[in-house]
Amino acid sequence: MKIIITGAYAIGTHLAKLLTRNNEDITLIDQDEDRLVGISNEYDLLTMQAFPGSVKSLREAGADSADLFIAVTPDQSLNLNSCMIAKELGARKTVAKVDNAEYMEPEILDFFGRIGVSSIIYPEMLAAKDINNGIKMSWVRQRWDVHDGALVMLGIKLREGCEILNTPLKELCGPDDPYHIVAIKRGGETIIPGGNDVLKCFDMAYFMTTRQYIPYIRKIVGKEHYVDVKNVMIMGGGDTAVRAVKTMPDYLGIKIIEPSAERCEELNRLLDDRVLVINGDGRDIHLLMEEGIKNTQAFVALTGNAETNILACLTAKRLGVRKTVASVENIDYASMAEGLDIGTIINKKTITASYIYQMMLDADVMNVRFINSINADVAEFIPKEGSKVTKRDVKDLGLPSGITIGGLVRNGEGHLVSGNTRIEVGDSVVVFCHDIDLKRVEKFFI
Repeated sequence: MKIIITGAYAIGTHLAKLLTRNNEDITLIDQDEDRLVGISNEYDLLTMQAFPGSVKSLREAGADSADLFIAVTPDQSLNLNSCMIAKELGARKTVAKVDNAEYMEPEILDFFGRIGVSSIIYPEMLAAKDINNGIKMSWVRQRWDVHDGALVMLGIKLREGCEILNTPLKELCGPDDPYHIVAIKRGGETIIPGGNDVLKCFDMAYFMTTRQYIPYIRKIVGKEHYVDVKNVMIMGGGDTAVRAVKTMPDYLGIKIIEPSAERCEELNRLLDDRVLVINGDGRDIHLLMEEGIKNTQAFVALTGNAETNILACLTAKRLGVRKTVASVENIDYASMAEGLDIGTIINKKTITASYIYQMMLDADVMNVRFINSINADVAEFIPKEGSKVTKRDVKDLGLPSGITIGGLVRNGEGHLVSGNTRIEVGDSVVVFCHDIDLKRVEKFFI
């Protein structure tokens, strides 16, 4: 597949690195040679110093034969314009990053689709969805829903109160049990578990289950004493915070702490009366105490500074907040934050890259997510008529090492998968892949 990416910034470079795992034909375009040098020395791709809005440059880059053209520069207008040019030159599919929520409205998406922009991505909206998933349950680090929760993947940090520690998984996760363990993060190691593996204290365990058994999972991992989230405090009133707040449940009490008085006035115009906007510094412990941090169940740090967000979450934890969420754009810092037991980490570039990544797969695939902490992809595949995955029971498919089928949704109902399960055409199948290319997986579904 021929892929052209414009913009060697955070999202573009991360996406390019992600796609080199598949040995794709990748060209990365940017005007600044310095941004291109580092990545060209480390990864197998072609770099081109050029203006992404130039017809001549895009023609030279081969946009006429591109399967996927991705525009992720910081300039929204440049992204849209370069996609239109690439499409007119012959690119099969184009993707533009924007920074305006208005462009996500259905009629505007349709408009841009007609003039050459196949898909539009708004990272703040994607991040807001992850934030809201992160604060739904104070005892869960990560949550991923399939078909509105018919199947649910839960990432849970195991503590001393967990009653399923040190027991072989073959005794815990049989065909009739209501959950599967699809992955374990132990220290710096990711384990795709077999029947003889056991869970240990301080493991990060990834459970696949169905919605009705979430309370049961909560019980066996010893998290029943964790209070439900009713009040949320957010540090930083940027676009991501606005998108998250606008989609939070009505029952939540919300406070935003923002240092800019001008931005506070704007937030008051943008948000409804249930949101209390406070002009101040979210690192000020006296202010946090005054604003009721002791009665807050979730603290979300969304400033543009990763170190500030990490330290603020550590402070909130020390003050008794169970659930903390930190925006951390530096992937190296993200790993450190997980080691510090921060809680849920939001990284817009990995979220955005995952969303784009699914566009290059030939199978009918949705909801691709790259989980950076365990170097794993989770994807929802829909098998086609005659595909390999529908011809044998799961145990006889010969799936490569590092792949686990966590569950499937059939006729709107979630089911866990055992070795004797026969997958059918039209099922939505959740596949968990550690350190393996999704291209090797999709051949089973097409």
